[in-house]
Amino acid sequence: MTPPPPSFKWGERTYIMGILNVTPDSFSGDGVLTQADVITQAVTQAQQFVADGADIIDIGGESTRPGSTPVDAAEELARVIPVIEAVRQAVDVTISIDSYRASVAEAALAAGANWLNDVWGARMDPDMAKLAAQADCPIVLMHNRSKPKDAVQEEKLGGRFVGVKYNDLIADTKAELQESVEIALKAGVNEDQIILDPGIGFGKTVEQNLQLLNQLNQFKTMGFPILIGPSRKSFIGYTLDLPPDQRVEGTAATVAIGIDRGADIVRVHDVQTMARVARMTDAIIR
Repeated sequence: MTPPPPSFKWGERTYIMGILNVTPDSFSGDGVLTQADVITQAVTQAQQFVADGADIIDIGGESTRPGSTPVDAAEELARVIPVIEAVRQAVDVTISIDSYRASVAEAALAAGANWLNDVWGARMDPDMAKLAAQADCPIVLMHNRSKPKDAVQEEKLGGRFVGVKYNDLIADTKAELQESVEIALKAGVNEDQIILDPGIGFGKTVEQNLQLLNQLNQFKTMGFPILIGPSRKSFIGYTLDLPPDQRVEGTAATVAIGIDRGADIVRVHDVQTMARVARMTDAIIR
């Protein structure tokens, strides 16, 4: 099966990105490495996501939750490449690789991935932007100020960031995202291949995440499609005092508000529910 051609028409509707975690320690408890047959489970999940309305399957092999344990490139490759190969054969939608390592991303593209999703906005690995340019593929550049020292853990609600200082949350986030854009453009990435993610949950306090979502429309002036990933995150848990498996309604609110404020793509765990929320929100605002 050949990878699908890009067919995204920004502004016409909201696109749904389903999260497929090939990890044992996902904060949301949905990592397929906890299953006996990882490949079968991943393919089944991907097929269900597509049936439920996913336009993109985002496959990642390293948890990025606050306080997570890093894995090396070899382990990340061993987790994601067999899954990408199997999912590519099973579904005919866009696959993105959720990684900040160019070596992993390059192997993922060879295995059938179409997009790069870099949680460090091409800042961690200088070869990531070069790879996106060479492959002429879309790259998601995310804003990230995550520092382990700023993360605190709570058994029921999980990790969150505290005491993260911004002079001006929106202005600072936009400026740092623009730096990622400049890195990409300098490496030769085409402007129309860049997607921005303001990084909800990454180096922001609960209050800052709420503000970021409420003022998401301010990022539209940067001129790129916007992706948001609020799904089941701890700012919802701390707002509602609920664990990850009880955050579907809170996530639905963030998805609806995010779309109203200009999000083009929503990255979610609960694909069927959020696809319906997105369709209803689109019907109202578009």
